[in-house]
Amino acid sequence: MEEHIDERVPVLIAGGSLVGLSASLFLGRLGVEHMLVERHAGTSRHPRGRGNNVRTMELFRVAGTEALIHEAASLLADNHGIFQTPSLTGDAGEWLLKDIDPGNGVARFSPSGWCVCSQNDLEPVLLDCALKLGGDLRYSTELLSFEQDADGVTGIIQDRETGKRRTVRADYLIAADGPRSPIRGHLGIGQTGHGDLFHNVSITFRSRALADVVGDRRFIVCYLTGEDADGALLPVDNTENWVFHAPWQPDTGETLEDFTDERCIAHIRRAVGAGDIDVEITGKAPWHAAERVAERYGEGRVFLAGDSAHEMSPTGAFGSNTGIQDAHNLAWKLALVLNGSAGPGLLESYGAERRPVAQATSERASVRSAEHSHPGYAPAPEMAGGRQSGMLTVAMGYCYPHGAVLGADPALPVVPERMRITGDPGTRAPHMWLHPPGTMRTLSTLDLYERNFVLLTGSGGASWHTAAEHVAARLSVTLDAYRIGEGPGSDLVPESGSDWAALHGATNEGAVVVRPDGFVAWRSTGGVPDPEAVLLDTMTALLHRS
Repeated sequence: MEEHIDERVPVLIAGGSLVGLSASLFLGRLGVEHMLVERHAGTSRHPRGRGNNVRTMELFRVAGTEALIHEAASLLADNHGIFQTPSLTGDAGEWLLKDIDPGNGVARFSPSGWCVCSQNDLEPVLLDCALKLGGDLRYSTELLSFEQDADGVTGIIQDRETGKRRTVRADYLIAADGPRSPIRGHLGIGQTGHGDLFHNVSITFRSRALADVVGDRRFIVCYLTGEDADGALLPVDNTENWVFHAPWQPDTGETLEDFTDERCIAHIRRAVGAGDIDVEITGKAPWHAAERVAERYGEGRVFLAGDSAHEMSPTGAFGSNTGIQDAHNLAWKLALVLNGSAGPGLLESYGAERRPVAQATSERASVRSAEHSHPGYAPAPEMAGGRQSGMLTVAMGYCYPHGAVLGADPALPVVPERMRITGDPGTRAPHMWLHPPGTMRTLSTLDLYERNFVLLTGSGGASWHTAAEHVAARLSVTLDAYRIGEGPGSDLVPESGSDWAALHGATNEGAVVVRPDGFVAWRSTGGVPDPEAVLLDTMTALLHRS
């Protein structure tokens, strides 16, 4: 087999949509050489998957792309709410959600915020950034087949324009190849969940008159609930470009060919309540809402991410965000294993952490679709009702009771009822503003987490700081250490007199280890007799080093 290898790469990514591109970006930031293959000729042209939640934007912030994404999303910067109405004419209707972040409450928890950026605008930003980081991204290229052994994965890729085939040898394969994932199928990995929920046809169209009908209602999405023409209306630029999701019933024999331009135009006019507005259909794309989660997130050296690992109802945009966060979780673990800092066992924590999050989030997404009466969705009784966590809690309050963490409470729910960011192991580390001594430059604690494990201590934590240096040398790993406080030994000073220890559930004699993804890996609430021995055992266990 060896003599037939045309190319070698540490990581091969199959799929170049949001999740694949995010994986490329995150791996590139960590200096991991990789190749991405995508069967389509370019990035998405259809405006979908527009909601980027706070946790996703935090990841893009640390990856240096947050400002670029906000720039790409500028046309919808003032769109915030979710509106529901029988039609857009008349006085009927109500805001299901007037403002996604009322009173700027997210600022308590994060340096980032929600961002409405459609997939067709977001993907080119990710592509450009990934290329600048040296990513080998090949569109119009398909992974035809693969085999794996104990040492790696061998894949056959084909240029769809020339038909030329090449054999690629990789240490690991990331399957970001969508809900019908051929890779998942080849591995024989089954799925759990309620299955198909409903079907829609996404219709893009131009209409200049519709902006006058919409008026000053700057919604992210409007659910139109008229009995004879329900659907969901989404603005693309608030002026003349729009998207309409129309219910589709393939189970009754309805085909895509039945959605003629004439039918779509008439449906849109009835739904908005304005029978004479101009409507020019520019595109149609079917999509299927489902609730499915893979029974396992990989096998051997192959890992599932995004839609190949989980399908969710689109309400709340949980699916794309969960997929991007999958890619980030997997990228830093691959980086540490590939550079020899961690043992292969670290990769086993990927599924242990991400699969429960997908299960809890997919259930919440289905319930949210029922709450919003999503067009075409008639949920079973057991899938509606019950007390649910808020969007922010689902987006960034989830935790990892099991995985690459020490001291996490195994009884904690993966998604709690309320936001609980208190520095507990397995939860996303708290955000607080800091500045280096003698400077005015501010940064968030979250800005410290990307490439390495980080040790946080108080300004008097000299013994922990020394222990970190010795442990890093003994394990031949990088362990960044910061002393936070206002004393002379501080590396970072809290803004506004904030108490880092109280925020992280520790004392000034304690220490907190944070993972490269910003999740708390371990915590000592107070001092210990031998910090070096404790930290050595901790890092050895976290890195799965024998």
